[in-house]
Amino acid sequence: MTEPLLGFFAPWVIFGLILGLQAFVPARRVEGYARDEASNKPIVYRLNGLSVFLIVVAAWFAAGYTGVMPYEWLWEHRWSGLAGAFALGLIASGIAMVGVPARSASRLKDYFLGRRENPSLAGGRVDAKMYLYVAGAILLELNLLSFAAHHVLSYPTDPSPGVILYICLFSWFVCEYLVYEHVHLYTYDLFAERLGFKLIWGCLMFYPYCYGMGLWAVADLANPHSPAWYLVLSAVIFFSGWIFARGANMQKYYFKRNPSHVFLGLFKPQSISDGERQVLCSGFWGLSRHVNYLGEVLMATGLTLALGWPWLIVPWLYPLYYVVLLTTRERDDDRRCEEKYGELWHRYREKVPRRIVPYIY
Repeated sequence: MTEPLLGFFAPWVIFGLILGLQAFVPARRVEGYARDEASNKPIVYRLNGLSVFLIVVAAWFAAGYTGVMPYEWLWEHRWSGLAGAFALGLIASGIAMVGVPARSASRLKDYFLGRRENPSLAGGRVDAKMYLYVAGAILLELNLLSFAAHHVLSYPTDPSPGVILYICLFSWFVCEYLVYEHVHLYTYDLFAERLGFKLIWGCLMFYPYCYGMGLWAVADLANPHSPAWYLVLSAVIFFSGWIFARGANMQKYYFKRNPSHVFLGLFKPQSISDGERQVLCSGFWGLSRHVNYLGEVLMATGLTLALGWPWLIVPWLYPLYYVVLLTTRERDDDRRCEEKYGELWHRYREKVPRRIVPYIY
């Protein structure tokens, strides 16, 4: 009974460790796009996600090397760990509602979407939203490493190159998010979402345990011996998506900070304006209104293909999740932008008619 309990509370301990590290590891201070409700001034964030990531991953490797915790321990306790993260997400979502005025007539709606805008933790040293994303990313990486370790230990003489490629690509996905942590201060989640079940449970359970669902399905399977061209194609699809997603987010980030910035020295900004506000409509943002969402789907597709089992259903649930999430979010964001920009947004729609996929949708 002890082992399942240890597995259940493992994510609690890991999340607690990450919170402590985020509160005390030196951090850079960066002004974000979201504003404090009381002062209406931009919120200043302490960002140290990459440093905390490196410390925790190094600790995982050290624990495995010394035998304190086997490399595949998180794989062996994946179900109890998932249950523990699931429970923690439910509890934390309820706690986030305590002492905060209702946002709607429905407590269930408030529970799901949240009531708090931009709360902080650890005496104001850690932004709650950024903590959730960093914590989810780090536990995702630990799970991926442990699941891959199980595969390699199960097939030491013939491990799947696809699994190795999958880990490399996914680790790139996680690390580059933390490298560009400051850019995400300007994304929809940080300035538009509230702190409710959707965000809390999503980061504490869904992100670290379901993003890597492909490995859940294939870590026990033998090497499918995918041809080299297939693995190269998977990586090309992944990095094509990364260019769209990262390129679009970086271009918008620089535009918001300096509307005259020539992105990468190539994309001279073009925008439409009503005299007070501007909407970027060139470069990536001239292809479609959310071309970054196309990038996310392509990255997920490349990861799924890399595993080498394209006929299995479970790995495809990951890109399918992105399709459902992002097409829904695009509609919500479109309504929000219409309310914010009015006629200016109508002009942008006419200039850039496609929602996500250039020339198609």
